[in-house]
Amino acid sequence: MIVTIVDDFDLQKIADSGQCFRCRNFDGIYRFITGGHVIYLKPGTAGSYDVSCTCDEWKNIWIPYFDLERNYQEVRNSVRADGFMEKAAEAGRGIRILRQEPWEMLASFIISQRKSIPAIKKAIESLATLCGKALHTQYEDIHSFPSAEELCNVSDAALADCGLGYRVPYIKDAAARIKDNPAALKEWALLEDSTLLERLKTIHGVGDKVANCVMLFAYGRMASVPVDTWINKVITERYQSRNPFPAYGVHAGIMQQYTFYYMQQHKGGDKAGKLR
Repeated sequence: MIVTIVDDFDLQKIADSGQCFRCRNFDGIYRFITGGHVIYLKPGTAGSYDVSCTCDEWKNIWIPYFDLERNYQEVRNSVRADGFMEKAAEAGRGIRILRQEPWEMLASFIISQRKSIPAIKKAIESLATLCGKALHTQYEDIHSFPSAEELCNVSDAALADCGLGYRVPYIKDAAARIKDNPAALKEWALLEDSTLLERLKTIHGVGDKVANCVMLFAYGRMASVPVDTWINKVITERYQSRNPFPAYGVHAGIMQQYTFYYMQQHKGGDKAGKLR
């Protein structure tokens, strides 16, 4: 099926943005997974994409997943009088905040702590292969991300072999809690931001950064700003410890993603100076 997307949409930048860990590029064809759903997108011309799904699945699964009902061009154009953020937004043009499955995001960002992105991806694929459900597509045989119940049935040693290290008890605690109350993550979607943040932080190993990642990338709380090493560097060095993101209100999380991507692309520094 061919779809046309007229707003900002860059699959490679989305893949490199640090919010999803199971995207893969097959010579220009991009694969994304959410739950038991898999899609392959091949970019064409003039914003067209050949997508491997039905019209109903595109409408009900992938339009929400790629946040395609939000105008990201307007978000970028709303940046004013901030030279650094304007550059970050331009560099990140095409990134969208994905609406991913809450359990996968909770487990993935617990695993992500003090790991490089390649190491996170490797650990998550190892977990999926170990105990996720098999998914057969025209391109590959893969596995879904394991459910909380599936992870509860895995030994600590097997989890450690997947590269989880000291995070094993964190994952086991999260899995046990969700297994005991499968509706919890869905129910939490009804909570206010501040309450959701605190609820997520009751899980062993979940602090402010991981909780904000789950809020942004699973619950679509666009005002959430995960602060990792790179974002903290921006706040302290470029804004003299004055957090610039709250000024963007409900779009603060989008600006965080632009900034994270920009910093990843300029690890060796840039010539922008502090602010302008």
